[in-house]
Amino acid sequence: MSLPPEKASELKQIIHQQLVKMDVHGRIREVLAETIREELAPEHQQLSTEDLIKALRQRGIIDDVMKELKFVTDVNEKERTSAPKPSTHFVDREPPVLQKTNIDPTRRYLYLQVLGGKAFLEHLQEPEPLPGQICSTFTLCLHFRNQRFRSKPVPCACEPDFHDGFLLEVHKDSLGDGSKMVDATTMLSICDPVHMVLIKTDTFGETTLVASYFLEWRSVLAAENGITNVAVELLGVGTESKVSVGVLNIRLEMYPQLNKTLSPEITNTQFALERQKTAEKERLFLVYAKQWWREYLQIRPTHNVRLVKIFAQDENGVNRPVCSYIRPLRAGRLLDTPRQAARFVSVLGYERAPVIGGGGGKQEQWCTLLAFLCRNKGDCEDHANLLCSLLLGFGLEAFVCVGTKAKGVPHTWVMTCGTDGTITFWESLTGHRYIHRPINPDDPPLVEQPKPLYPYRTIGCIFNHQKFLGNCQPSDTVEVCVFHLHDESKWKPMSGEAIKSVCSPGTTSSVPSFPPLCASTIDAAVTSNEIELQLRILVSEHRKDLGLSTVWDDHLSYLLSPALAAYELERTTSISAGNEEFQDAVRRAVPDGHTFKGFPIHFVYRNARRAFATCLRSPFCEEIICCRGDQVRLAVRVRVFTYPESACAVWIMFACKYRSVL
Repeated sequence: MSLPPEKASELKQIIHQQLVKMDVHGRIREVLAETIREELAPEHQQLSTEDLIKALRQRGIIDDVMKELKFVTDVNEKERTSAPKPSTHFVDREPPVLQKTNIDPTRRYLYLQVLGGKAFLEHLQEPEPLPGQICSTFTLCLHFRNQRFRSKPVPCACEPDFHDGFLLEVHKDSLGDGSKMVDATTMLSICDPVHMVLIKTDTFGETTLVASYFLEWRSVLAAENGITNVAVELLGVGTESKVSVGVLNIRLEMYPQLNKTLSPEITNTQFALERQKTAEKERLFLVYAKQWWREYLQIRPTHNVRLVKIFAQDENGVNRPVCSYIRPLRAGRLLDTPRQAARFVSVLGYERAPVIGGGGGKQEQWCTLLAFLCRNKGDCEDHANLLCSLLLGFGLEAFVCVGTKAKGVPHTWVMTCGTDGTITFWESLTGHRYIHRPINPDDPPLVEQPKPLYPYRTIGCIFNHQKFLGNCQPSDTVEVCVFHLHDESKWKPMSGEAIKSVCSPGTTSSVPSFPPLCASTIDAAVTSNEIELQLRILVSEHRKDLGLSTVWDDHLSYLLSPALAAYELERTTSISAGNEEFQDAVRRAVPDGHTFKGFPIHFVYRNARRAFATCLRSPFCEEIICCRGDQVRLAVRVRVFTYPESACAVWIMFACKYRSVL
């Protein structure tokens, strides 16, 4: 591999800096003097280069140099290219989604090393996992200036064995200054923190959000030698946001080394000024929000029971304006249409925020986007916020709606306004779309009114990244609401300037930036085959327990594929296609006098045993799996459809054919 002259000189410069830093020249002189004294003094013979290198190698100096230089190639090749192989005592289910990148010596990098954890007291009694045993694991996810990283999974323990390094490009996504080598003063103005999310994955593949932390990395700018070690205390999430869950030991290093570091007084003053500025903006917005709410209540006394949500708590228990949870998000090449985006959001898992104890009250927790994506599941608010952001990215006028479903259950969904005035509701948990046609309560009784198909009952407010509108119509029932958003007698707006002051990117460090979506790491064909094979074993074992033999029909199994593809296409596009060909193929495969039965079912997880248990709860499916008769042939087909963030839609179809005996 030949390098251009300027690159070669840069590489030489980097190696020279590293050698100077380690004082290699001084150590070589010592070895040289020692070698001459010990080995050559009696004979006074000439000392060759080979003799010197041999002496350096024997004393481990060459190994030390290579070890120190190795981090450049390690990060470039190992950390950012290949998925690490699983250790003997845990299964690496989600290899890191990392892209290969060349290190540019003209740019600044932050090398962040995680050097173990301690005081994870919840795992104090955790036994040491045996070789080959699957155990619960911790995974650390990072986001910094449009770059995402994921650590290797490590077994859960009181002192988890994290040993990972991440090379963060400080210039990523910068405004035109990416080609310049910036100094410490310029980097001090980059207030983006490193967002770290710790995820626990149990032995069944279920994920739990353990901690979410914003690391202030700029302390390294004032550190001697451009290296600093930080002990980061992670706090829990939700109701446990004041409880420590553990400590991570982190080492930060600027690369290339800074020529001139800042004094700690300068960095501390900058941090204090930023905090003061943020606090003042948040205080002014709070004053404005209180005034807006007083005015809203004066319109009609019943407004105090409407679901008008101005602030929401994130996973760390921090109150943030709801508009800050939305931002236009472009999915690049990963999603092609708004409907595909809706399908992607719907296959992310749904889980209500955990609450300790009874009482039936709903624990509120609106997750930051990184926490939601890394956990791969969240509440309806998380789904609605992501879908609204994606639809805004596709150029639609989208809003999150806050209201209730049947029986007064609080709910959020998404709404888009067409240029022709068409109002469309999008259910983020299912991907379904509903056209809203308002009922006019003043119409005579004989006038036929549209029958609403959507499940929503009331609506209190709508918002996106720029607007917040409170519903001030006489009734908040969705079916009679009119969505003339510019009519202030129907929708009371908040000041766009006030929202912008606390919610637009870069205005305040308390609003985290949005991470980019990552492509799926799941191989759809391999995963489909694995689940199908496991289901065949489970069905055979289940029938064996019932005293029934099992004969599989591979041809019939293959014929089920078009039906599964058609079901997914219909979920994504609302268009049904290919049903005639499927029916014709099945008729040809089932002889006269035989009966065919099929049962399709859909999951958003890849656990075959859990899926099989769910299938058996359906009487239709159990009838097929436990089929008795003459010439019984069974079939099963699994088709996994992958989406960004390793989300997937899993379609399973069980079928059987048998001779009808009257």
